[in-house]
Amino acid sequence: MKTFIIVSDTHRNRAPLDAMDGLFAENDYIIHLGDLSSDGGYIRSKYPDKTIVLNGNCDLDKLGEDEYILEVEGVKIFMCHGHRYGVKQQLYRLAERANKEGCTVALYGHTHIPRVDEVNGVKLINPGALTRYGRLTYCFMAITNGRAVEKITEL
Repeated sequence: MKTFIIVSDTHRNRAPLDAMDGLFAENDYIIHLGDLSSDGGYIRSKYPDKTIVLNGNCDLDKLGEDEYILEVEGVKIFMCHGHRYGVKQQLYRLAERANKEGCTVALYGHTHIPRVDEVNGVKLINPGALTRYGRLTYCFMAITNGRAVEKITEL
């Protein structure tokens, strides 16, 4: 089994990231889905071997990747911030892109709204946001035996 902590849209609010340090330490992967990738870089400076950083629409520094694909325990995961796929309006384009890459899970942010959907056989997971405004949410995900199980959690 491999475990993930997935965050997005921190927008320079590093206090929640500091509060999550114990979670970061005890999980196999840490994913920051952009806005701001410099916050992802902050996490990566502590956990360089297990942190994946994506760029978002507010990232001028571009410290991460625009898109990333990872295969873990038989599950192929597509990751992006989501703005290039119009996720505030619909999820079809994101699911289509993930399908094209052979991925059964897609991680995205951008909307600041935590949610899990399934579109055309792709599980779409948005961890929500860790900004200063609104609910502070992240996602814990475990992958084992070719299956991903997620839990959106409020900090």
